[in-house]
Amino acid sequence: MPPSDKHATPSVAPMIPEQRREQMLRQLRKHQVLSVHQLMEMFECSHMTVRRDIAQLEQQGRAYSVTGGVRIASQLHSEPSHDSKAVVELPHKQAMARLAAGLLHPDMTIYLDAGTTTLEIVPHIIALSGMTVVTNDFGIVHALAAADHVNVIHTGGLLDHPNISSVGGLAAATLRQLATDIAFISTSSWDLQRGTTTPSALKVEVKQAAMQSASRNVLIATSSKYGTFGMYKVAALEQFDTLITDSALTPAAAESIRHQRIELLLAGTPAS
Repeated sequence: MPPSDKHATPSVAPMIPEQRREQMLRQLRKHQVLSVHQLMEMFECSHMTVRRDIAQLEQQGRAYSVTGGVRIASQLHSEPSHDSKAVVELPHKQAMARLAAGLLHPDMTIYLDAGTTTLEIVPHIIALSGMTVVTNDFGIVHALAAADHVNVIHTGGLLDHPNISSVGGLAAATLRQLATDIAFISTSSWDLQRGTTTPSALKVEVKQAAMQSASRNVLIATSSKYGTFGMYKVAALEQFDTLITDSALTPAAAESIRHQRIELLLAGTPAS
């Protein structure tokens, strides 16, 4: 019998899945985004194993799949200004607004939450008769100022200077006195686990009051905001009747949302 090798490298016990996922998260905190191939090399595991781990992390709201890889869930500490949002993802926002227009008919009372995506719904409203628009957004009021056939109610309230809109208790109090057919709610951050969130405490009450006053609630938000979260919770996704986003939402996220029996409308851009 050959002598035993005293200097042989001891075998290392393989990681259990939970250990591997925690290590993945550590790497994602360092790099923010990693490809499936990078993770396969790091952990010496198969493509299928990595994909299963990503799906599990996504279910937990800790990381989110992107094309060819995964990114860490990120916290939003402040919202971009109205001017900076106005020039971003415009084709997506216009395509989403066309889907929103399919929910409208003459003689409706609707709420448009402050945002550059909801602003894109305005031309479709102007094309209808007997419409009443309630909003906390000064840009939307300005866009409707010349449309004499549209009734417009602004909520009033504390001015949010960067977003050119009203927030706080006074705006919420106005909304509680009204009844609307549809509330189109915008958000800076959303995912399946946390729902819609915001880094601004003053926006929470306004959005919640708008939803409570509406017969139907529609979340309208680009997919680029999926997988981010703010400190303050607004509403679970299940509280929305319909969710409108763009077709760049990952298939895994879309499947998870539909599994919750939420109507999901995906808008393609004209190029697609």
